[in-house]
Amino acid sequence: MEPIISASLWHGGELSKTKDWVREFSPKEIAEVEAAIDLCRPQAIQDIELKDFPLPTLAPLLVNLRHELIDGKGFALLRGLPTNNWSREDVIRAYWGLGVHLGHPVSQNPEGHLLGHVQDIGGDFNDPNSRGGYLSHARLPFHTDVGADIVGLLCLRRAKAGGFSSIVSVAAIYNKMLVQRPDLVEELTRPIFRDRRGEMPPGKAPFYSAPVYSLHEGRLTTTFVRRFIDSAPRHTGIPSLAPKLIEALDLFESLANDTFLRLDMDFQTGDIQLINNLTLLHARTSFEDFTDPADKRHLLRLWLAVPDGWPLPDYYFERFGSLTDTGRPAGMAFPGVAPTVPHDVP
Repeated sequence: MEPIISASLWHGGELSKTKDWVREFSPKEIAEVEAAIDLCRPQAIQDIELKDFPLPTLAPLLVNLRHELIDGKGFALLRGLPTNNWSREDVIRAYWGLGVHLGHPVSQNPEGHLLGHVQDIGGDFNDPNSRGGYLSHARLPFHTDVGADIVGLLCLRRAKAGGFSSIVSVAAIYNKMLVQRPDLVEELTRPIFRDRRGEMPPGKAPFYSAPVYSLHEGRLTTTFVRRFIDSAPRHTGIPSLAPKLIEALDLFESLANDTFLRLDMDFQTGDIQLINNLTLLHARTSFEDFTDPADKRHLLRLWLAVPDGWPLPDYYFERFGSLTDTGRPAGMAFPGVAPTVPHDVP
């Protein structure tokens, strides 16, 4: 019950006055990426490892970026990939190659997709048996993704209007809540039932529990999707949310949306947003899309496990387990499902 003091504590209202969190690729770096694309072209994308995608001058910068994502502010925006000049396959190879310099791609759904496509295909945000809000044009409230250290989004095409991204430091939310309502902070440090939304690994119940705030080995981490909490009581044996818990969740979300705490950004074509999924929340405004499918808003998503990431409590792995070689979050690894890298919306 003490304020968090760390590099992951920042205020969007201050950072919005600068652009030091935006880094543009230089022509030399883009040439390096293109050379690496050509070098790895004979390989299946999911087989490409760090050694297969050499970046002589860019690699040390990506090492520094990984440290910034893990132990610094926890986010960055990389700008300037000439995605409009590349084929879809080359864009994916470039994105994957940059990603493996930061971590290990993990599955994002029960189908084993190591690359996600964020696009409006009529997904139902309110379907209790789906987490497919990313497949709709609806507003996505502040949340974390499931089972990854780092979440990356590459913008292939922007929406006709809207679709802006926001991020917020959980440490900033925690500190402000600690001043306003320390009793509600306590509510969020206790295990809270979560709905699996139909995505159940073998032998698992249709729900699990985890706190919103976890203080583990001196680190504050979070896992939060409000609708997964709200829908958990639909399962037998799960009680309705207590009024005080609802009050705590409401305050948590209200502070996440505070204009001084959150940082808003507008993706440009070729941008890559990278965030620490343990220390930040992210959100998206609703959007209006183009009619022609070829023009529709389209982002590519990577979930990355980072071998030297933060220590995590056991509850974090109750959702889908951990990678056997690193002990990091395994995304949605289902037994017997072969990993794939779909080039378009499945």
